[in-house]
Amino acid sequence: MLDLTPLVPTARQLIERAIAEHVMIATAESCTGGLVAALLTSIPGSSAVVERGFVTYSNAAKVEMLGVDDHLITRLGAVSSEVAVAMAEGALGRSRADLAVSITGIAGPGGGSAEKPVGLVHFAAARRGGRRLAVERRFGDLGRDAVRLAAATTALELLTRLFDKG
Repeated sequence: MLDLTPLVPTARQLIERAIAEHVMIATAESCTGGLVAALLTSIPGSSAVVERGFVTYSNAAKVEMLGVDDHLITRLGAVSSEVAVAMAEGALGRSRADLAVSITGIAGPGGGSAEKPVGLVHFAAARRGGRRLAVERRFGDLGRDAVRLAAATTALELLTRLFDKG
């Protein structure tokens, strides 16, 4: 099991800031399987600001739950910047959240290719009516748990950036 303890202070800061600013958060997670939502909801008081979390591990879930265009997935693959952005926008569109973060990637040990290797993760974060961020990380074949932990860390960093820059 993953040790999420090192990420708790960042999650706490995000929850405290969301409470202070009356901002609701949603997550849309694929390869992390709900780790970011679990981190955020581990903080007392999080129920006031964590609106919902979508675990969209399959392509069908991305389409059905978040409204990601299935042609986009077919054309570019689920692990792409465009799909990550569509996931974040879908999380905003299908929730009451003000901020959303999305994660889609290849945690391994299998599933990678020369073009999309194990450890490739795409992220997006979006503020309702405002800023959009998209980030690609190539963590490398660190092992499944390490990739997922690194991805959760990056997702928390993106949410922090949305708070900082609006």
